[in-house]
Amino acid sequence: MARPSFSWSGAGASLLLLHGLGSSRAAWDPVVPPLAEHFDVVAVDLPGFGDSDPLPAGVEATPAALAAAVAALLDDLGIERPHVAGNSLGGWVSLELAAIRPVASLTLLSPAGLWPGGIPLYPRVSLAVSRWLARHAAGVLGRLVNSRLGRIVVLGQTHGRPARMSPGQARTAVRALGTAPGFDAAFAATLSRHYASGPALDAPVTVAFGSRDRLLLRRQSRHVDQLPPGTRVAVLPGGGHVPMADTPDAVVALITASAARGRPRAQSA
Repeated sequence: MARPSFSWSGAGASLLLLHGLGSSRAAWDPVVPPLAEHFDVVAVDLPGFGDSDPLPAGVEATPAALAAAVAALLDDLGIERPHVAGNSLGGWVSLELAAIRPVASLTLLSPAGLWPGGIPLYPRVSLAVSRWLARHAAGVLGRLVNSRLGRIVVLGQTHGRPARMSPGQARTAVRALGTAPGFDAAFAATLSRHYASGPALDAPVTVAFGSRDRLLLRRQSRHVDQLPPGTRVAVLPGGGHVPMADTPDAVVALITASAARGRPRAQSA
């Protein structure tokens, strides 16, 4: 299996960043520099997204399988007990990762999988339509995001403050969604699944939803009772489903505070 692509910066305790469905590690760019002042930051492209190859043929792209690929990467890098922050699908993958290897803390930003059965109809249709548009109307979307109004129209569902993004950041987000070869497989693998909490984790867990998250609706997709016991719940005012570009200072503060609750851990090699 090919090793997932990643970027590595900073110094300190290891911090792993995992992006959402149809995204890439570039989604974390607004918060990586301030986080790198305190952590040894590893931002990963999940298999089939960004610069990473998809999982091998015959391997279903479930959150657990994606987590296994990330675990193998951590072993290769000699990182034993990282802090982990995950957004959307990356939050679900973070939980699956914590079930198979030690982590120091978990920070979940609008995590997927917190529905009681399969994925609800609203986010299912929203994601499918967004993927279709990003694949088949990329040129039109790329021109629209040159303006503030265009960024609001194109990214208003996933971002709370899309007008704050630069046109380049917006085009990167659209391109990641439209070109990800692993999107369809990962999407299909989540349709009939949800996150099922196992034994209590030996790490503090913090979950936060943006106040402007228009993808994961409160009564449908935010069943935080499915998370491990003792999970702390927070809100990111002004943040959307992908809050890193909306409220970078608040995201950095949340991850830093969550990590501070973790026990001492091994450093990266």
